[in-house]
Amino acid sequence: MADRKVYMDYNATTPLHPEVQKSLIDNFAYFGNPSSMHEPGRAARHLIEESRVEIARFIGASPEEIVFVGSGSEANNTVLNLAKCGGPLCRGLSPNNREIVTTSIEHPCVLDTSRCFQRQGSTAHFIKVDRYGKVDIQELEDSINDSTAIVSVMFANNEIGTIQNLKEIAAMVRNKKALFHTDAVQALGKVPFNVKDLDVDYLSLSAHKIYGPKGIGALYIRKGAPFCPFIHGGHQETGRRAGTENSFGIYGFGKAVEVLSREMDENNQRIRGLRDKLKAGIIESIPDIHLNGHPEDVVPNTLNVSFMGAEGEAILLYMDLAGIFVSTGSACASGSLDPSHVLLATGLDAEYAHGSIRFSLGRENTEEDVDYVLQQLPPIIERIRKMSTVYQGGKK
Repeated sequence: MADRKVYMDYNATTPLHPEVQKSLIDNFAYFGNPSSMHEPGRAARHLIEESRVEIARFIGASPEEIVFVGSGSEANNTVLNLAKCGGPLCRGLSPNNREIVTTSIEHPCVLDTSRCFQRQGSTAHFIKVDRYGKVDIQELEDSINDSTAIVSVMFANNEIGTIQNLKEIAAMVRNKKALFHTDAVQALGKVPFNVKDLDVDYLSLSAHKIYGPKGIGALYIRKGAPFCPFIHGGHQETGRRAGTENSFGIYGFGKAVEVLSREMDENNQRIRGLRDKLKAGIIESIPDIHLNGHPEDVVPNTLNVSFMGAEGEAILLYMDLAGIFVSTGSACASGSLDPSHVLLATGLDAEYAHGSIRFSLGRENTEEDVDYVLQQLPPIIERIRKMSTVYQGGKK
């Protein structure tokens, strides 16, 4: 095992911020069910509502527009569910609205849900992107019609970090009189935004991407926007999400956002510098690479690189042995032999896509971490390429 450990997989999850960890420990005594009227319940409810106010303030929403859910995936599913709901609790959406318009590079929780609805008789449109991962806005506009229930376009991509022109897209969707949702899980803490300025109807968030606990997410629902509960059977969250609230998770989420409001700008500036140093070092030391994602409209911590003649899984394993923890740009690590759907959607050659690695940096990374990666990575790529039967210095 390597003596040095370098974690560069912050887009997958983040460690608890020390202040969040302390807050959780300090609040362990507040065990009451927040729906109960007695003192322990009221104390738990007070902390939940403090967190709701903190999160709402950070994104420019009203507290009553924030609903706590179990994850970013649940938040996304809750919104997409509007395309097939229509029961007595569904408020304001016509039963004729059954189409989903989304993009080809969304998170699997959006893509798989949309495909599931297709199998159940709904219609889903998957809009193409350009080589940088930017959505084809004209195709998007042309796909919206009177039967559209939801248009869902992610704010920042989890694999390549590309940021969409969300205000332009939202204005177009509004002009077409459709409802607009964005998955902002990877944007929170990396891109400053205000939901009123963006003019979105729904927006999904997750705590564990911003140094908060796992198992807690939030959904912004614009006041007056149509809504139908995804989980029925309780009055929690003003009837919008049944189930006893994850009190500790919510406390931690609120604290993580509070800390974020103080540290975000400084952290992002420093992390961007580290990411750019890593990028320059890889370009200088390793030939036959391809940089994925937009060169400018990208979150400050993400670098996705494809290495010709080197399988992503082999790179990941060698780096793991060196104590460097990253993600492969391919879905192979989850049991699939298919390359990343995001990279293929950008038009990247399948062989290149198989050899992609995502570096996603965070608040605990240092200059020394980057130096160590740049020391270890070039010989790893060289070793793998020497074993390749097809790589010949860029000629296959």
